[in-house]
Amino acid sequence: MDLPTHFKTLRLSAVDAIVCVELNRPDRANAINLPMWLEIREAFTWVDQTASVRVAVLRGAGKHFCSGIDLDMLSGISAEISDKCAGRQNEKLRRLILDLQDTLTSIERCRKPVLAAIHGACIGGGMDLICPCDMRYCSSDANFSVKEVDLGLTADVGTLQRLPRLIGEGMTRELAYTARNFNGSEAREMGLVNHCYTNPDRLHDEVMALARSIATKSPLAVRGSKEMISYARDHTVADGLNYVATWNSAMLLSADLDESITAARASRAPLYRD
Repeated sequence: MDLPTHFKTLRLSAVDAIVCVELNRPDRANAINLPMWLEIREAFTWVDQTASVRVAVLRGAGKHFCSGIDLDMLSGISAEISDKCAGRQNEKLRRLILDLQDTLTSIERCRKPVLAAIHGACIGGGMDLICPCDMRYCSSDANFSVKEVDLGLTADVGTLQRLPRLIGEGMTRELAYTARNFNGSEAREMGLVNHCYTNPDRLHDEVMALARSIATKSPLAVRGSKEMISYARDHTVADGLNYVATWNSAMLLSADLDESITAARASRAPLYRD
């Protein structure tokens, strides 16, 4: 596949049908500046639209996954939204926040599974970044914090909306009100990550092995499963059942189903089209 090469804050690499999206500001502990916000959305839109990509892995270059929003970006917001009219200035700020939210929602919107591999710091905006991923994994050196309250801010781009659905309301409140640090082992205990590995190298190997396994499955079925799980999270069981019935009335009888049956009868691994 032809990978985008114009990104300044991200680095993309591919192994077969798996694309690694790597935050690439290691000198700033992968703090998210405005160019990175824009490039994250562009990268996951590309992943969604590129048929040959079946799975994405999100990770960070250097010693840390992500240290949060770049403070230079925060300090520059006032100048960016400046207006003599208070109402218009506040409207500009609201539109900026909504746009940053949309960057993270682009990960959920991506039809392909996105696996987060977290090592070192995952602070503030880093937490916002991992919450919309399909699954999260970390190494034992990982440390996490919902940091915004220590900056006098209310987290506003997704953590407070998504984290309660991952770890429960009570634990989310504790983390958001105190901004305390917690390690990879505790992240596993509370259900934020699916597994905590001994070191970053093992983390990388295990996440890539999982991604390879997913990439061998029916792309149509995997995309449908992501759609259904995300829909069920925000709707009643009855709504979810109705939606999956409608979905499968259109998607069930597919070339992927035919290939699965043919491969099973021939005792071979199925080969699905992108």
